[in-house]
Amino acid sequence: MGDQDLPGVLVSGLEGSYGICEDHVGDLQKHFNLITLQEFLENKTQFGPKIQAVYIWGGRPAIDQELLGSLPSLKIIASAGVGLDHLDLKLIASFGVKVANTPQAVSNPTADMGMALLLAAARRVVEGHMLASAPDTETFSTNWVGQEVTGATLGLIGMGSIGYKIAQRAKAFEMKVLYHNRRRRKLEEEEAVGATYCESLDDLLQRSDFVLLAVSLTPQTQRLIGKRELSLMKPTAILINIGRGLLVDQDALMEALQTGIIKGAALDVTYPEPLPRDHPLLKLSNVVLTPHLGSATHQARRRMMENLVQSILASVSGLPVPNEVLLK
Repeated sequence: MGDQDLPGVLVSGLEGSYGICEDHVGDLQKHFNLITLQEFLENKTQFGPKIQAVYIWGGRPAIDQELLGSLPSLKIIASAGVGLDHLDLKLIASFGVKVANTPQAVSNPTADMGMALLLAAARRVVEGHMLASAPDTETFSTNWVGQEVTGATLGLIGMGSIGYKIAQRAKAFEMKVLYHNRRRRKLEEEEAVGATYCESLDDLLQRSDFVLLAVSLTPQTQRLIGKRELSLMKPTAILINIGRGLLVDQDALMEALQTGIIKGAALDVTYPEPLPRDHPLLKLSNVVLTPHLGSATHQARRRMMENLVQSILASVSGLPVPNEVLLK
């Protein structure tokens, strides 16, 4: 607990795997009285009325009706990142509380990660590393090959800020870009990245060499890619997921990878995270897995923190909130 005269902000913790970024604590304490979840739970009567904001980092602390009901002065929930599937927006709004996130802070690094996974899967980078570093490797086969990226067709599912940044990068690789989105982009935006709109998801799946998921998780997009959708993809196609694990039916994906329905997959997200250590996905050589690294750069994490600070300060001052999430 810090300066009592500053606005009280609830955080998951100040250290450890489930706490806020330790490098940011000093900056945050310049603006806020940071109250950890443990401190709050041990003395709700003392701390509850002081908390004007909840600072969510890595999806924590969890927001539920009991917590909202015990924070009478709460004005805003500021959540790092762009995904909102961990928040019940209608419930939060019913308490008169605002929500803000950090979409612009994460778009570039997450787009970079999408392209990194695409390239790694296409060129079998992880397999290549294992081969090159294996103690029993004596020769490199000239017949050990991957997929070409330049000139290939990329199918983007989701064309928000992250999807559009990926399209910009794909253009530099001379890829043909198709996209499926709930709303079509403006013609000039499409032309700037050479993207073609596919009203039909099936059409995109059938035409793409790489299918990349950059869409938010909602009830409508849960298991968007299942057995039927995978069967529409080319047997040489690679699926990349940088959105949320539940966008894909993992059992169907396992089957598709094991039986040659698709060539490979690159996943920055799974369900759950991490996967159980005996999960069959961990044993497949045609899968690249990373531990949800989309926005994991020093620069992006600092921008996220700064964006959250701006949103909280605006809210407690009664000013318009930058990056406010509005109920649709």
